[in-house]
Amino acid sequence: MGPPVLFPLLHRLSYPLRTVTPTWGRCLLRQLPPPSCTHTPCTPSFPGLNSQHIRGMCVESTLSHIKELSPPEQRLLNKLYEGLISGQRASLAESITLVETQHLRKKELAQVLLQRVLAYRKEQEKQNGGKPLAFRVGLSGPPGAGKSTFIEVVGKMLTGQGHKVSVLAVDPSSCTTGGSLMGDKTRMTELSRDMSAFIRPSPTSGTLGGVTRTTNEAIVLCEGGGYDIVLVETVGVGQSEFAVADMVDMFVLLIPPAGGDELQVVRVSSQTGEGVAELWGTMEAFHSATLSSGDFQDRRRAQHKVWMWSLIQENVLRHFQEHPAVRGELPQLEDRVTRGAISPGLAADLLLKAFTSSSSSSSSQ
Repeated sequence: MGPPVLFPLLHRLSYPLRTVTPTWGRCLLRQLPPPSCTHTPCTPSFPGLNSQHIRGMCVESTLSHIKELSPPEQRLLNKLYEGLISGQRASLAESITLVETQHLRKKELAQVLLQRVLAYRKEQEKQNGGKPLAFRVGLSGPPGAGKSTFIEVVGKMLTGQGHKVSVLAVDPSSCTTGGSLMGDKTRMTELSRDMSAFIRPSPTSGTLGGVTRTTNEAIVLCEGGGYDIVLVETVGVGQSEFAVADMVDMFVLLIPPAGGDELQVVRVSSQTGEGVAELWGTMEAFHSATLSSGDFQDRRRAQHKVWMWSLIQENVLRHFQEHPAVRGELPQLEDRVTRGAISPGLAADLLLKAFTSSSSSSSSQ
């Protein structure tokens, strides 16, 4: 196989999302309501939280729905947090496992940990003039394009320059075990042994878009662990992979030779190293230019809002599907739709009516 070709979509990300976005991003952002915030600063008093790291964050209001932490839970969170910010890779791995869990109580503990890490990062950014300390890069491409090989070459180059690099490699899920199929960590042998690098393969668990719903939280944890470059490798097997663009600062498409438009292609070879340093120099120039102009920070703020609404949509859909009134009507309506007895639109209207009617009657009682 010839040298892989890298195509950084600089023209798509050279402006903040609020000004110019790709078609897939524009459609999502159009659904967002105008920003509003009614929170006022308050004194944090949530049990088990270290107040020196959460100044200015309204923890009392944001975490008041979580049951008081038990002493073992407090010890666990303190251990994970202290280990994470001190750069212990084992603590980072355990923290990511916590945010990936489906256990309800552990998901609450994960949110407490994330709030502490976010506050810690906010304090660090304040000391850095309000500028983010980490550079997030999303990488995608068809199978066999050499994504893992390229990441290993770039990662080793960056750690050699003194950077700390984390790689979140999102794998397709096994239908049998639910675990990762591709095993990216085993295909980055040199980088996985580098103490300045952290590689975390995560199964998609059926999530479309090439990233998991917890990838964004994993990025926050990696940055809390001191990793200043976060590489997110998506599945790259044909899904609509727009989701990764809403959590990274730059999106890069890796394609095999002769697989794209010659007018836009930056040629690199992971085998010989040709073009790798030059490409990273171009990416750093983009990073510096957007930081100086403020576009970088604007994009991060817009991403936070987009991701919030993405999670809301996911949870609202699950709540709708699990509602007793919907579950009762769903099997027969699905059967009538598949037989062509009624239109999908009518079935959707009937399900929504059952949901709203049941919810209204419950609230009036």
